[in-house]
Amino acid sequence: MPHDRQLVGHSDADVLLHAVTDAILGAAALPDIGRMFPNTDEANRGRDSADMLAAAAAKVAENGYRIVNLDCVVHAERPKLADYQDAIRHRIAGILRLSPHQIGLKAKTGEGVGPVGKEEIIAARCIALLSGTDLSPSYDATRTDTRHLTPDT
Repeated sequence: MPHDRQLVGHSDADVLLHAVTDAILGAAALPDIGRMFPNTDEANRGRDSADMLAAAAAKVAENGYRIVNLDCVVHAERPKLADYQDAIRHRIAGILRLSPHQIGLKAKTGEGVGPVGKEEIIAARCIALLSGTDLSPSYDATRTDTRHLTPDT
């Protein structure tokens, strides 16, 4: 998405995919994204968040769960996400091999207030509903990820 700023992070800093990754890992009671892909490992510097999400989804499946649906919220003053929501939903669905109808995505602004409204951060939250594929019970988990914005140089 076009923007005059960039997100800061050890990997590619895709705040939404990080929140989705943590939500599915948490719902399966697995270690979080930081333990699965530590920032102390140089192999994770600049790593594609889609690859991390796909690896996390494989780990979730190995542990006897399948993703039922995701409900995601992105908090960003800019860029406005309305024109991109369907594309984002389809991208997440493609990574996870789900239907886009299983991915809920809402965009919220800070209306000029707080770190989101002042364009200091973009934050994302995701709730994942998993179903056990064998004896594993169903769980849901909420995860949040926040990234600071810096001017593009």
